[in-house]
Amino acid sequence: AKKPTISKSVDRITFNVENSILSSGNSFEILKRTPGVIVSQGQLLIKNRPADVYINDKKVYLTAQELQQLLEGFSGENVKSVEVITNPPARYNAEGGSILNIITSKNLSVGYKGSLNASNTIAIKPKYSVGTSQYYKTDWLNAFASYSYNTRTDVKQDLGRINFFDLSGSIDSRWKDEFNKETERESHSLSTILDFTLSEKSKLSLSANILVTPKSNSDIDGRTDIYNPQMQLDSLYTTDSRLENEGDNLLFNANYSTSLGENGSTFSAQANYIKYNDDQTQDLATNYFSAGGNLLSNNSFYTIANQNSDIYTGQFDFTSTIAGLAAEYGAKYSGINSNSGLDFFNTTTGSNNFNSALSDEFDYNENIFAGYLSVAKDWDTWSIKAGLRGENTDIEGESRSFGIVNTQNYFQLFPTFYLMHMVGENHSFGLDYSRRITRPRFQSLNPYRYFLNENNFQSGNPNLRPGIANKISLNYTFKNKLSFDLYWDRTDNAPSILPFQNNENRTLRSITDNLRYDQQFSFDVSYFDYVKDWWYLYLYGSLFNLENEFVAYESNNQLVVNKTTSVYLSASNYLTISKDGTFSGNITATYSPDFIAGSYDFDEPQYGVSLGLRKTFFNDRLSATVNVEDLFDTYNIPLRSNYLNQDNSFFAMPESRSIRFGVLYKFGNFKLRDNQRALDAEENERTKAQSLL
Repeated sequence: AKKPTISKSVDRITFNVENSILSSGNSFEILKRTPGVIVSQGQLLIKNRPADVYINDKKVYLTAQELQQLLEGFSGENVKSVEVITNPPARYNAEGGSILNIITSKNLSVGYKGSLNASNTIAIKPKYSVGTSQYYKTDWLNAFASYSYNTRTDVKQDLGRINFFDLSGSIDSRWKDEFNKETERESHSLSTILDFTLSEKSKLSLSANILVTPKSNSDIDGRTDIYNPQMQLDSLYTTDSRLENEGDNLLFNANYSTSLGENGSTFSAQANYIKYNDDQTQDLATNYFSAGGNLLSNNSFYTIANQNSDIYTGQFDFTSTIAGLAAEYGAKYSGINSNSGLDFFNTTTGSNNFNSALSDEFDYNENIFAGYLSVAKDWDTWSIKAGLRGENTDIEGESRSFGIVNTQNYFQLFPTFYLMHMVGENHSFGLDYSRRITRPRFQSLNPYRYFLNENNFQSGNPNLRPGIANKISLNYTFKNKLSFDLYWDRTDNAPSILPFQNNENRTLRSITDNLRYDQQFSFDVSYFDYVKDWWYLYLYGSLFNLENEFVAYESNNQLVVNKTTSVYLSASNYLTISKDGTFSGNITATYSPDFIAGSYDFDEPQYGVSLGLRKTFFNDRLSATVNVEDLFDTYNIPLRSNYLNQDNSFFAMPESRSIRFGVLYKFGNFKLRDNQRALDAEENERTKAQSLL
């Protein structure tokens, strides 16, 4: 029998990867290969929108870069499946967009199994990873632990261009810059799960996800050439910077669940504690030269930044039958306390002179109280699910040095609705609707600055407001192989990173600000089936129109609309090369001619090809893999922001092309697999999943 790769239920799609070639890589690579996922500028997108990542229904509170670092250290061998939830039901937080929920594996039968894994990634600079996973099960205990150590050197080159304008609108100066960044990083990742069977009805689960990065040091050097409008060199300056980071992210969870009575009712309660720390120093020096190479002046500064955050969550959930409807209901509290600061020192004179005007301390407190109710009903050919979630949010952020206080208190309702209808065995129709919220993260609210050079910096915005999103989708599936999805979504006050050049002062600042709105109309088509017994094919195409509107602060606060109509195409091929199934491979290709993000627009088409091979030995005890990412080195593309008196672009070129060699060795009773991992109350919904094969 063939194991399905994709299955669908009323509110999600499940991508099964256990024991496939994808499981030999890391978790971030699995998410990049998940159907419907788009990777753009380091972000994971679903239906062109950023996705939140959960692990076993627990949200991961990390930035995009930190999330990638965590998942690259979490072996794919520990991943059973990935759930793609485009319209999350009422049980989940109303914040964010779509969800990628990673479901981990563990033992089903009594016994022990373990594994050792190692990989070597060859790019411009090498990257190494070693790790181990351990599973153990008795009649009352199910234990899992996974540890990985990663050491790597990443190389990135940034090419930038800015055209500055005079008051008449003519180009007054042309700047071209090149920055080279080399980062040495070490990280330790530890994940543990302890499931205790207290009785036939009750279970207790304790888990932890720990990411420790004792070293992440970057050396940056750059040169900026300044030309007149006729492209004659006027002057130039060089920048040398040393950036040192040390941080850790600790997540601890306790979950208790029990059955109530004999009608299938359940109760669960869980608590989470997340500790986040990040310490950063930056030492930057700039030298200014004439066109002839004579030193004109120099400047240098030193910054010390730190951020310490504590996140607490607690919730309880019930499932029961109400008036013949399957019901879920519960309540949740989450709180964030974050303290951060930046000390800025001028060091041009050779001594550290504290600059209070550029230093700051920022305190942020957030409390959210939520309650929800969701009901579902199945008939012979109909399935319906509806929910309502209410959340009261209380936020206070204070910038002590800048004297900025942001206080917000509001209550919002978030309805969700799903309808699925089967016509015969070959036709399935669906309708989804959801209302969501995007709250600004505390990292984005902090107003202190991170400098790329003296004239180019990034800063937070303590005046950010939450964005409210509405999304509706119509979908149709034919013969469980061909799927069509037509949808519209709009987010008012959507947060986005926007660059603004000051033509008078010759600076470029990038801030997170609220767009007036951000919307899209899209039509998706996907096809998934075994073309041959040895060839599983997944095709995905999206035709979309993206549009947003924002305030141009450096252009007399005019309103600017940025829009595009484009497509995204991908083809994933999973191949069983040998008759005995021990040799397999995959080939994935993607293409998109245009995309927008805030005021940025793609300057060139984006496309890429990746492939992998996996060979197992000794009755699947040993496996070896080779994976090639971005085979033709075409994934990185330049972005440009060009409107009114603004014209700037950047071309970020990290090491997208790489070859990874990996080996995995299993020991113990390694054939004991978990194929029925319980996942709180939502498992009852997934047992009704409609197999797509």
